[in-house]
Amino acid sequence: MPFFVFYIYLAMVSDSLKLEKLPSWLKRPIGNSRQLADMQRIIKTNHLHTICEEARCPNRAECYSQGTATFLLLGNICTRSCAFCQVDKGKSPLPLDPMEPEQITRAIELLSLRYVVLTSVARDDLHDGGASRYAEVIRSIRNFDSNIQIEVLTPDFWNGQNAYSQQKESIAQIVELLPACYNHNIETVERLQGPVRRGARYDRSLRVLSLVKELDSSVATKSGLMLGHGETVEEIIETLRDLRSVGCDRITLGQYMRPGMDYLPVKKYWDPEEFDYLGQVAISLGFAHVRSGPLVRSSYHAAS
Repeated sequence: MPFFVFYIYLAMVSDSLKLEKLPSWLKRPIGNSRQLADMQRIIKTNHLHTICEEARCPNRAECYSQGTATFLLLGNICTRSCAFCQVDKGKSPLPLDPMEPEQITRAIELLSLRYVVLTSVARDDLHDGGASRYAEVIRSIRNFDSNIQIEVLTPDFWNGQNAYSQQKESIAQIVELLPACYNHNIETVERLQGPVRRGARYDRSLRVLSLVKELDSSVATKSGLMLGHGETVEEIIETLRDLRSVGCDRITLGQYMRPGMDYLPVKKYWDPEEFDYLGQVAISLGFAHVRSGPLVRSSYHAAS
């Protein structure tokens, strides 16, 4: 190999290693390991999936200690192939588990949860995208304890079959049950939707949030962005404006952290001061609830 080619190769490897080395503000203690192990045991024993565990969220110990958890509905195989997400992908997920609503409710009882977030994989193989399962789980939880607050974090319910009418019908099934908050993440700026969110689109995500408000303006809506894919400050602010234009009430801004070498590399680690600035911009644009920081995730401090 010619020397100059070898030098370029070494520079590329060096740059890659720099990106993979986490800055100090992204390192945090795991917290109460005993409590974390107890929660994980209950989740496993009840054959449940949580996005906390599937995505190895850095905040899961903190959230568990505050009586909050995010359950992953519809199995753990996603029909989409987003380049940032470490949830397993596949075109032929397993059939829905009829015991899932009961199992989640039982886990909520065992874990003494007071605020629950329900999310799911995308299920483009299902006519309604799995919206009816969300409704079943919400009803099951409320039959157990109507005082438990339930937030939903849904996919876009777009599968190409009677797409617009079916999307609205799916969302309506959930909105009519009046969740504490309806969350749908736009994930990144418009320019980067293609490489980051395979199978999703910017305008469809905005439409989800718009439809929630159209169906019931009293339901709080939320969205989130992962920073670090190469977006600019100007693009982030434009995205925040677009979200406010469809009535989005709440926003989370967090740092993308590469799950492994098979996923998109991190283009930039945004520092805490930059997150503080963007949080202030979000407040100035009228968001009622803003969480902005390197370790912030969709459900971080969701109950507060």
